Amino acid sequence: MASPAASTDVLLASTAPRALAPGPLIHERFADVDTWVFDLDNTLYPAGSSIWPSIDARITLYLATLLGLDGQSARGLQKYYYRRYGTTLRGLMEEHAVKVDEFLEFVHDIDRTSIPSNPDLKQALALLPGRKLILTNGSREHALRTTERLGFHDAFEDIFDIVAAELVPKPEASVYESFFKKHSVDPKRAAMFEDLARNLVIPHQRGMRTVLIVPEGSDHREPWEAEGVTEPYVDFVTDNLAGFLQGVVMGRLTP
Repeated sequence: MASPAASTDVLLASTAPRALAPGPLIHERFADVDTWVFDLDNTLYPAGSSIWPSIDARITLYLATLLGLDGQSARGLQKYYYRRYGTTLRGLMEEHAVKVDEFLEFVHDIDRTSIPSNPDLKQALALLPGRKLILTNGSREHALRTTERLGFHDAFEDIFDIVAAELVPKPEASVYESFFKKHSVDPKRAAMFEDLARNLVIPHQRGMRTVLIVPEGSDHREPWEAEGVTEPYVDFVTDNLAGFLQGVVMGRLTP
């Protein structure tokens, strides 16, 4: 198999996962991994769900209300901040006075009742050997509420959110360093799962196995968010996280 710096292994496991083996065999590329790190939004739930579009709409509404903008202008400014600063919140902090707690509470105040549980992903997470952690640019409360609806909030040892990162978002290097330090993570023995390729640059540089989640139903995303799929800092690409983890624990990574 080519080295991760030379090529990207693409797994498109679109079909439903088969029943997992009683115990993990672990694929050779993940054999020494003892810490599994997951982004939350559009990673632990499908990008086609209503969760992120609902949050996205509330961010636009917040900007429109705060700055007295019409919807289109607020939307444009929101996307500008998101791309330039990593999160809209960071842009607001840099260029406007904003109450962080108020912003986080407002944008994450969404209806989660329609979110279906994901027993396949729950089972796959349970069979991963070692710790499971969430590293998100969102809030801890949002991560807790969302994973509870998905049915696997108890799969994770802890959540490192935007507040724990001192309001600095991924992909800034300091976020990962703070995360590694707080949770005593050896990046060379860890894997990172993300839906944005740019958030995998630093993890790859530090020695983590990197997995990019690019599921179907991502039409609402900005064009730049789809960039980086074939970059050398992306070790694996999948459109099905549960199916990919099944491949890891069964020692194979083929559809």
